[in-house]
Amino acid sequence: MSIIAQYGTVFIVLACLFGFFMAWGVGANDVANAMGTSVGSKALTIKQAIFIAMVFEFLGAWLAGGEVTATIRGGIVDPALLQGSPEKFVYGMLSALLAAAVWLLVASARGWPVSTTHSIVGAIVGFGAVGLGIEAVEWGSVGVIASSWLISPLLAGTLSFVLFKSVQHFIFEARDPFAAAKRTVPVYIFLVGFMVSMVTLTKGLTHVGLSLTFAQSLLYSVLLGGGVTVVGIVLGSRIKSERRALDPFGYAGVERVFAVLMVFTACAMAFAHGSNDVANAIGPLAAVVSVVQANGMIDSASPIPWWTLLLGGIGIVIGLATYGHRVMATVGTGITELTPSRGFAATLAAASTVVLASGTGLPISTTHTLVGAILGVGLARGIAALNLGVIGTIVMSWLITLPAGAVLAIVFFFLFRTVFG
Repeated sequence: MSIIAQYGTVFIVLACLFGFFMAWGVGANDVANAMGTSVGSKALTIKQAIFIAMVFEFLGAWLAGGEVTATIRGGIVDPALLQGSPEKFVYGMLSALLAAAVWLLVASARGWPVSTTHSIVGAIVGFGAVGLGIEAVEWGSVGVIASSWLISPLLAGTLSFVLFKSVQHFIFEARDPFAAAKRTVPVYIFLVGFMVSMVTLTKGLTHVGLSLTFAQSLLYSVLLGGGVTVVGIVLGSRIKSERRALDPFGYAGVERVFAVLMVFTACAMAFAHGSNDVANAIGPLAAVVSVVQANGMIDSASPIPWWTLLLGGIGIVIGLATYGHRVMATVGTGITELTPSRGFAATLAAASTVVLASGTGLPISTTHTLVGAILGVGLARGIAALNLGVIGTIVMSWLITLPAGAVLAIVFFFLFRTVFG
C-alpha cells in the first residue's frame, strides 16, 4: 500500500502518457477499418476521410466511450486476486498499455492492419501470467477471442461475397445498369442505415447510460435506416447518367450512386468505432486512476472519469492524422482493387458481422472482420483479383499480435517492478 501512496501521482501521469500513446495507436491503425474502403474505392480522398474520421471518431469516443469493457477489466485476469498487492495491478495495467502501444506503433509503421483489441488482450495475458501465474489467466476467454480470428473473417467474407454478387446481378447485369441502380440502391441505402445504426446502438451508446434492449435497438435502427434512405434518395436524384464512348453502359454513373452510400457509411462507422475501441486505450488508464484514488482498493466496476475519454478521443484523432494513411492504404488498395460498389459491399458486410457478434456475445476484431469482407469482394471477382502477398503479410501480423503484446508486457512489468519496488 505504501508504494501506491508514495508514487500515486507518478502512476497517474504514466498512465495518462501511455493511455494517450495507446489511443494514438488506435487512431493510426484501427481507424482504417472505417476509412480504408472509402479511400480505396475513391469515394473519398484521404484528406476528406481524415476530416470525417477526426470528427466522428472523436464524437464516438467522447459521447459514447463510456465504461471499460468487461473483458479488459476482469474477463482475462481476475482483479480480486491482486487485492493484497495493488501495486502489481498498477504495474500490469501500465505494462499492458505501453506494450500494446509499442506494438501498434511497429504495425502502423509497416502498414499492418492489426487488432487493437487483441494487442491489449495479449498484453494483459502476459502480465497476468507473470504477475499471478499461468493458472490466473482465464484461458477460456482467450480461446474464445482466438476463435474469432477465423470466425469473423469467414462470416464477413461470405456476406460481402453474397452482397457484391447481388449488386452484379441486379444492377451491373441489367439491361440499363443506371436505371437499375436508381431502383435498387434505396434498398441498399436502408440496409446501410439500419446495420450501422445497430452497430452504434448495440456497441456504442450502452456506455453513456442509454441501455437499450435488442428489440428497442432494432426499432430505432429501422427508423434511422428509413431516414437515411430518404436523404440518400434526395442526394442520388442529383446524379445523372452520362454515357461516354468508353462507358457505353453508364457504369460510372452507377459507381457515383454508390459513392453517396460510402459517405454515409464512413461517417457512421467512424462514430461506432470511436465509441467501441476507445476502451482499449482508456480501460487500463481508468483502472490505474481508480486504484490510486482509492488508496490501493481494486474495483473492476469503477466508472471512467470524463477527462480520460477526452484524452482518448484526442489521441485517436492525432494518431489518424499523423500515421493513419499507411494502414489505410493497405486496407483500401493493397488487398484488392476497390470501387464504390465493392467498398459498399465490404463495409456493409463488416457492419452486419459486428451486429451479429454483438447479439451473440462473441468478441471479434473489427480489423479482421473488414479484411475478411474485402477478401470476399475480391473472391467474387476471382482469385486473381487478390494480392496474395499482402494477404499473407496481414495474416502473419495477426498471428504474432497476441504473443508480441504478451512478451512486451512481461518486459515492461519487470522494468516497473525494478524501478518502483
